[in-house]
Amino acid sequence: MIRNLTIRADASTHIGTGHIMRCIALAQAWKDQGGNVTFLCHCDSAALRQRIIDEDFGFTPIKKPHPDANDLSFTLNVLSAMNHHSAATSPWLVLDGYHFTPDYQKAIREHGYRLLVIDDMAHLNHYHADILLNQNIHASSLLYSCDKDTVKLLGCEYVLLRRDFLKYRGGKRGISDKAKKILVTLGGSDPDNVTLKVIRALNSLSDPDLEVNIVAGPSNPNINSLEKELRLSPFTFHLSRSVRNMPELMAWADFAISAAGTTCWELAFMGLPFLTIVLASNQTNISKSLSDEDVSFDLCWHSDLSSDKIALCLSGIIHNSNFRRKYSVTAHRLVDGCGGRRVVDIIIGSME
Repeated sequence: MIRNLTIRADASTHIGTGHIMRCIALAQAWKDQGGNVTFLCHCDSAALRQRIIDEDFGFTPIKKPHPDANDLSFTLNVLSAMNHHSAATSPWLVLDGYHFTPDYQKAIREHGYRLLVIDDMAHLNHYHADILLNQNIHASSLLYSCDKDTVKLLGCEYVLLRRDFLKYRGGKRGISDKAKKILVTLGGSDPDNVTLKVIRALNSLSDPDLEVNIVAGPSNPNINSLEKELRLSPFTFHLSRSVRNMPELMAWADFAISAAGTTCWELAFMGLPFLTIVLASNQTNISKSLSDEDVSFDLCWHSDLSSDKIALCLSGIIHNSNFRRKYSVTAHRLVDGCGGRRVVDIIIGSME
């Protein structure tokens, strides 16, 4: 029996792209088990929309996301039309986004659909879900109020990794005496242009030995300012947008500077030593928890950072191979790459 999975997630300069990117990982795991996937999205990025389509997933655009009054009714109508001729009972919807309220979730369940809610913060006063997934390292410490029948999947054993990372499972990373190859990846949008601050920090090191790969996400509005600053750089650099070879870039790098979002779990899986910069409130617990477990170095809130402070930290890390080796080993143990399959198996098991 072909099983249909519908994913409701959004991406924009304000929201970022992480919600959709991790849902692509879940969708790939679902498709690998023979199922069909449709995305319902409000997505500003043409490149990200095309990426979903290129994966052979269905894509239905949402003009205005919740709390717009038409979002819920449109979503329910799409679900009804998609599953009208399906033999499957109680089709599944995935919700990934902080703007989907308890009332929105409750309405989905009351209309007879099974619901997987992906969350990071336990910020709602109640969660109406068949399954609640929080893949973060600190998830088990959060207090969730849920329906009595909600199954909670909490922790890094459920990290959703896209299949292009999985070919690196079991790989071993060498740690160089000096970290010359630096990867900078500060989210899909970076509206506060923290990437510019990091580039200025790297420039101030005046180190021609460095080679820096800067990944600007598909919703990044600051490309012109980044290009201008990079013209002053004493090192070799590459500025990329909408990359599809992130695993290869992580395998190439000696060290990474990352936002404290979903990319952290990819870096950990790859065993790449990294530091985190908090770009949004939902990243605070992730960054601190990773630091507490010696997985990454926490530089905290971007607004509290100067380029000089970033440069001072980088200077020490670049020349400290013991530090980077320790963090690589600890990170690599955290994520095994089987999270997507585990989640899909649990969903399918509930349908049998």
